[in-house]
Amino acid sequence: MSAKSKVEYACAVLLIISSIALAFCQVFSIDDIANGTLMYIAQAFLLAGSIFGISYYVTKLNRFIDGKTKDSTEGHSQQ
Repeated sequence: MSAKSKVEYACAVLLIISSIALAFCQVFSIDDIANGTLMYIAQAFLLAGSIFGISYYVTKLNRFIDGKTKDSTEGHSQQ
């Protein structure tokens, strides 16, 4: 795992934790969650989800392509 991936994952986790902490603080202090806080939570979860989702998708796509390449080269060598 590269340093770039570690930083991306750390940022995604921090976004999720900060949005949950902000929601708890507002609920305990004013018994409500402001619209701006809800927008922050939504954006934080979207960004964190995209960080985790993109890396998963790229990894899965690379494994699929590598599997296709191995199958196609084996087929040609047998003929």
